[in-house]
Amino acid sequence: MKLLTLGGTEFVGRAVVEDALERGWEVTVFHRGRHQAPPGAGELLGERGTEGGLAALEHGEWDAVVDTWSGAPAAVRETARLLAGRARTYAYVSSRSVYTYPAKAGLDEDGPVVDAAPGDGPDVDYARAKRGGELAAAESFGDHALLVRAGLILGPYENIGRLPWWLNRIARGGPVLAPGPRDLPLQYIDVRDLAAWLLDAAHSGLGGAYNLVSPPGHTTTGELLGACAAVTGSGAELRWTEPEKVLAAGIEPWSELPVWLPPGELYDTLHTGDVSRALATGLRCRPVTETVADTWKWLRSLGGTAPQRPDRPTVGLDPAKEAAALGA
Repeated sequence: MKLLTLGGTEFVGRAVVEDALERGWEVTVFHRGRHQAPPGAGELLGERGTEGGLAALEHGEWDAVVDTWSGAPAAVRETARLLAGRARTYAYVSSRSVYTYPAKAGLDEDGPVVDAAPGDGPDVDYARAKRGGELAAAESFGDHALLVRAGLILGPYENIGRLPWWLNRIARGGPVLAPGPRDLPLQYIDVRDLAAWLLDAAHSGLGGAYNLVSPPGHTTTGELLGACAAVTGSGAELRWTEPEKVLAAGIEPWSELPVWLPPGELYDTLHTGDVSRALATGLRCRPVTETVADTWKWLRSLGGTAPQRPDRPTVGLDPAKEAAALGA
C-alpha cells in the first residue's frame, strides 16, 4: 500500500504514519516542515491554503490519503480535487462534533448534522469546519471518502493536554479533586486504535461515515484516574466530589477538569454515541490501563512537558482554585 498523509508529524497523523510504516507500507508525509516526520517516511513540503502551497502534490499516485485537517473546509476541497483520480480512498479525520447539539444518547451515524458547505472559509466554528471537510472529501471521492468521526482522543503524542494534565497533576501527589460520579462511564479512543482501524478500513476500501470511539462504558472516570494514580506511583489521594459541588466551586468541566463532564446533555453528546458500525468493521479498543501507562511513559521521555497545539487553549485546573474547592 502507498499512503499519503496530509499532516503526519503530530498526534493522530503521527500515529497513523507509524502504524503504516510498521505494516511495511510506503508512506509519504505532506507537511509544513515545522516538525520531523517519523523515520522511514518520505516527505513533501507545502503550506495548505497558500498560493502554490500544494505544488508538491501535483504529481504522484497513492492507494489512500489520510487528511487530519481541522481548519477551513476549502483547504480540504482544494486538496481532494487535486488528488482525485490519483488515489483510491480519501480518509478524512472528522469529529462527532458534526452532529447537531444536543445529540441524543445512543446517536449513530445517521443522526442530524450541522449545516456546512465544502467551500467554507476559516470563519466557521469547529463543528461546521469538520462537517464542511466531510462534504469536501465526498465531493471529489464519493463513496470512496472515508469519514472518521472521532470522539475524545487520548494516548501518546497528545498535544491537547487532557490526559497529560491528569498524569502530571496526580504525579504531584497530595489531595486531588476527583470529579464524580466515580462510576460515570467514559467514551474515548486511543490514538493508536484509531490509526489501526483507519488503516484497515482504507486497505479494505471502506467509505462513508463511522463514529470512531470506544463502546459506551469502555471505562469510567474512576478507572481512568485510578490508572493515573497507579502508574505514577505518587500516593495521591483522589477525593471524589459530587458534580454539584464541583460546579458550585466555579470549576469548568472539560477545560479545567479535562475529559470530565457532569451528567446531562453535553455528557450524552460526547460519551454515549453508538459505535456499532465501527465495531462491526473491526474496531478494537485497548484497556484504559494500557493507554494511561503508555502515555505516562511517553510523557516522562519528554521530561513531563507535553507539546501544545498553538490553536488550542491550555487545559487544567489552577492549584489555588483546586485547593479552595477541596477546602470547601
